Amino acid sequence: MTIFLRNRRSWAAGTATALALASLAALAGTATPASASGRATTAGPATAATATATATATATATALAPETAAALKPASPAPSAPPASGDPAALTLPRPTGPYTTGRDTLFLTDHERTDPWVPAAGARQLLVSLHYPARPGSGGAPAPYMPEAEARLMLAQRGLDDPEWPGLVAATRTFSRTDARPAPGRFPLVLLSPGFGTPRATLTGLAEELASRGYVVATADHPYESTGTELPDGRVLTCAACDEVAAQPDDAGRRKVLAAVSAGRAADFSFLLDRLTGPRPAWRHARAIDARRVGMAGHSIGGNAAASTMAADRRVDAGVNMDGTFFDQVAARGLGGRPFLMLGTDPGHAPGAGDTSWDEGWARLDGFKRWLTVRDSGHFTFTDTPAIGEQLGIVDPDAPLSAARSTTITRAYVTAFFDRSLRGRPARLLDGPTPAHPEVLFQRP
Repeated sequence: MTIFLRNRRSWAAGTATALALASLAALAGTATPASASGRATTAGPATAATATATATATATATALAPETAAALKPASPAPSAPPASGDPAALTLPRPTGPYTTGRDTLFLTDHERTDPWVPAAGARQLLVSLHYPARPGSGGAPAPYMPEAEARLMLAQRGLDDPEWPGLVAATRTFSRTDARPAPGRFPLVLLSPGFGTPRATLTGLAEELASRGYVVATADHPYESTGTELPDGRVLTCAACDEVAAQPDDAGRRKVLAAVSAGRAADFSFLLDRLTGPRPAWRHARAIDARRVGMAGHSIGGNAAASTMAADRRVDAGVNMDGTFFDQVAARGLGGRPFLMLGTDPGHAPGAGDTSWDEGWARLDGFKRWLTVRDSGHFTFTDTPAIGEQLGIVDPDAPLSAARSTTITRAYVTAFFDRSLRGRPARLLDGPTPAHPEVLFQRP
């Protein structure tokens, strides 16, 4: 895989990091993204720890089993004019298409009944959660920020992208949700979102805004010590101790065991989050907007595995979506109690009989309404904000040529159709079979 940078300002940086980025491509959903130590740091310029992160990831990538590395690819941005230098408003997410305007809140929660599994000395398990919701038109303050600059810097450093202007540009990406917006009247289904391993929750903002604009409350969680960087309200930045744990394993079996624990741990995170959103003393000020009888979950990469893990552990979750994630924590042998599940992935990497056999095994165990869809010309990050942001930065991946516009349209269309059917009982003809509107989407029937 070769990455080309159309942004002439960044040509030197791009060519210097191409090999590191290629290694991270294979690594993105199956092994360990690069990380600094698992200790909390203060926000600030990238340090020597982040500089060594790429080397750690590259070394781990070479140890992956060939079929695992081949199963997953990086994002698929297409060529685009670079943003104007010095213009922090140059990057923007795709506009949501639903009838609702959207608001966003942030919760910082502590589960006093659990110790953090990766850094026990840190004490109780904590979560940072973004809540997107249908809002009253004209209410609210400024557009919600995309992500802290410290998180953007660490995320880009992990991918070998070290242009000094990019962290500020990415952090300032324009969103379409407003802070302090009043909820629209009514009660809405709840969708939980979980990001990929080593990836901040912000990378699922576009999907969260789309679902909120279509009448869902969406709770997207950062799982501390499982991301390149999670900035806490007090300014501390937690780096990826779980990544270090994966990297420390002597073989692929050891890495898979740790990643299975990541997925199972996220199930406990989301059960706790459900308690705090729908219990008798909810933590969110607008919790009355949630219809707790209708709950779905989707995730990217290991977050998609976590959707199945959460459904197996918590009957409150009625439907799940795995976007290109290996089932390190296997689908329960007993199935998911007849609840619906969508597998949406790359083609051919996640086609039947391809490199990731966990999808074949998972498909056989799913016992409710189910669909297995793969997308031609896609990459591992197609189902996130990466294509839209990367395209605006001028990043090109010829191995995954699906455009940002098509990546966004396909992900939104199929995930929304699935939840409309599963949580609202609405017809979803899009899930019945191939359609000329989306020729890249293949229906797999093994």
